[in-house]
Amino acid sequence: QVQLVESGGGSVQPGGSLRLSCIVSGFRLQYQSVGWFRQVPGKGRERVACQSSNDGQTTYGDDVKGRFAISTDKAKNEVYLQMNNLRLDDSAMYYCATAGWGEWYDCNADRFGTWGQGTQVTVSE
Repeated sequence: QVQLVESGGGSVQPGGSLRLSCIVSGFRLQYQSVGWFRQVPGKGRERVACQSSNDGQTTYGDDVKGRFAISTDKAKNEVYLQMNNLRLDDSAMYYCATAGWGEWYDCNADRFGTWGQGTQVTVSE
């Protein structure tokens, strides 16, 4: 059974850091695309970062470039999102997702078919 389980969310002040983790089970990460997306109530899922589990290439949303970093540990079958210099508008539910080879480039949520349940990130004063 394919399953993605996120963890690491929480509450933090502006300027703080969090590291999200996503445990992937049911298949081995080899050539798939992995990604992090976020959503706030009333809005669609926004791309945060995507990566090729094959060669590590990445795509980032404009709002997080230079602050967030996605990484994949194929030995552990886990995906991470290091978030630094968090801002108030980073508050959202964060989801881990997987897709086929090549989808990391556009990092389009509609092309990612397997999703976790999400982990909440709240940035507040």
